[in-house]
Amino acid sequence: MEQVVSQSDISHPKPFSILVTGATGFIGSKLISFLTSSGYTVKGLSRKQLPGNDKVKYVKADVFNFDELKNAMSGIETAFYLLHSMEGDKGDWQEFAAREKIQAQNFLRAATESGVKRIIYLGGLVNDSLDLSPHMRSRKEVGEILASGNIPVTEFRASIIIGAKGGSYAMLRYLVERLRVMVCPSWVKSLAQPIAVDDVVEYLAKSLSKHETIGKIFEIGGPDKMTYEELMRVYSAYLNKNLFVIQIPFLTTRLSSYWVDLITPVKASLARPLIDSLVHDTVVTDDSITKIIPIHLKSVREAIDIATKEMKSDPPQMEQREEKTGFKINQKLIQISLFALAVIGSSYYWLDDRPDVYQPLWLIGSAIWYIAIVSAIIFIHNKTRLGYLIAGVLSWITLAFWLFDNYYVVFETSLIANPPNELMMIRNFVGMFVVVLTVIASHNLFHKVIDYQYKGTPI
Repeated sequence: MEQVVSQSDISHPKPFSILVTGATGFIGSKLISFLTSSGYTVKGLSRKQLPGNDKVKYVKADVFNFDELKNAMSGIETAFYLLHSMEGDKGDWQEFAAREKIQAQNFLRAATESGVKRIIYLGGLVNDSLDLSPHMRSRKEVGEILASGNIPVTEFRASIIIGAKGGSYAMLRYLVERLRVMVCPSWVKSLAQPIAVDDVVEYLAKSLSKHETIGKIFEIGGPDKMTYEELMRVYSAYLNKNLFVIQIPFLTTRLSSYWVDLITPVKASLARPLIDSLVHDTVVTDDSITKIIPIHLKSVREAIDIATKEMKSDPPQMEQREEKTGFKINQKLIQISLFALAVIGSSYYWLDDRPDVYQPLWLIGSAIWYIAIVSAIIFIHNKTRLGYLIAGVLSWITLAFWLFDNYYVVFETSLIANPPNELMMIRNFVGMFVVVLTVIASHNLFHKVIDYQYKGTPI
């Protein structure tokens, strides 16, 4: 039998009877701030032990540990469910739906046994008639699991949420800031209804005092409907930049997630489900919540402006790792070494006396090689993993080429052209030394750069 929640229960909650999961997360931290500023006292659930105050008590619990979760729910009347399991490495991402199912089941069981009277859940805006992506299907299934018990659930389904420290905003920001020419798949034409994170938080918080929201599902979105391409153009215009978009239909969501991983600090494990959710239109078809909780919805440009200013004024705190060679040293080293490679490579046309270097295939190869160097320098200047990847691959190919060119020194036979003269042999050895520096620097930077960037924060 479903619990009945009275009007007095939601209007006058007991002290610290509200639980916010994901307390340190993108939305959870903002929700706690909104609730406490509105006069509520709150418990925040986190996997870390955090200090509290007279308005917030943080409880340490892992949602996969039922006993810890049940203890954390002691005395709770209303619980906000703001959990997901998208982040992690590739192996974790492939199992995220199974983990989210376990989380939801544990949460419902602990809430039921602890006497929780109400659950408020933030899910994704889905079209039930479509074949949903794994991410959106999981979001929908979590809502169904939470609603399968005797506790009434209020579910909010949101489209793209724009806010500082959010994955969608980070992906948008980095792509537009770093690329003037964007190669995009067909999903950029899908229609969405982006909403500012502050508006999402206001809906969540104000539903506490609205009895008519109990046990219902609501769709929430901002005032603007637009494609993801249009969203990128709005942000580009906000930055006073020109953006050129080239659409490639065969670019899959998996390839897109790897591209995002190489261009932005958003890992492929998070980018993949975010991109998957953009495959279908995500627009509000039922705006009944706007009559129950009337608020001023911020436009996309307003949401971007707020998020950008917030990111600048309050960048995410990061734990710096100890290292033997500094990031900035490697950054300067790889840029200098790439420039040196370009100069050394050009010597084929003013020191080399072999006619082979003017053959069409050699000239085409040289042109591609220089384009790769220029591309690597540009992407490295923007501190993208793609730049370090290009530099690394280019360096290994160059090292092999110059080794083969000097094959004659040891074996007295040439592999790729006529034997080089003594000056060119010396030049090849000098070039190989520079290449080795480039290989080392590119390897170090490719793995380190992700530690120096977090969801939109530049190094």
